[in-house]
Amino acid sequence: MDKVLVVGASGATGRLLVKILLQKNINVVAIVRDSKSLSHLADSHSNLLLFEAEITEMTENDLGAHINECGAVLSCLGHNLTFKGMFGQPRKLVTDTIRKITRSIESINSDNVIKIILMNTTGNSNSDIPEKPPLSQRFVISLLRLLIPPHVDNENAADYLRLHVGQTHKNIEWAAVRPDSLINEDKVTPYEVYPSPVRNAIFDAAPTSRINVADFMSELAVNTDIWRKWKGQMPVIYNHA
Repeated sequence: MDKVLVVGASGATGRLLVKILLQKNINVVAIVRDSKSLSHLADSHSNLLLFEAEITEMTENDLGAHINECGAVLSCLGHNLTFKGMFGQPRKLVTDTIRKITRSIESINSDNVIKIILMNTTGNSNSDIPEKPPLSQRFVISLLRLLIPPHVDNENAADYLRLHVGQTHKNIEWAAVRPDSLINEDKVTPYEVYPSPVRNAIFDAAPTSRINVADFMSELAVNTDIWRKWKGQMPVIYNHA
């Protein structure tokens, strides 16, 4: 793979993902609200193209023009942990963006298969398996659905990939990466990946560093064997204990 598109590139995980992809000599197109957030990388990497735009205001044709030559679209979009970010608009940021990405790919007249790699959350269950979280977790998640709009957005974004794209789309393959309790670390460390959570995501959460999430997402984009193992799934990632 030579070129990828990253949305949510200026976020805490997105910045790390862009950096790791560049270190792997991948050409990166990053859509950001403010190009200054990644100017330090653009100054030192000729294979980084920054496109300053509000993703919610881009048309499908505009987005498709950026996706056209890419082999993967990676999304680290999320809601800011502020009152406005949690309860203000756009409440369907991630879902609407994944829908727009999907429709943009479908509008491209090409036989190429493009990957969509979504950063999601371990609090979201994979109904394709199906998973059965502990009762205590299911109770809290039910409350989150009622009280915290970003959680519903994360669930709906993954559901859109599961139900609309599915497993047999001719132009799109996908994976939704589910980290547990996000922490900051400076370097990639050993991590473990499972098809489903092995811990209670609410009452027994395990740390997952953002840089490890970024590394795993980059591997899904560039490593054929890892992609073959996890495509069409919602892998859960934890730091190695």
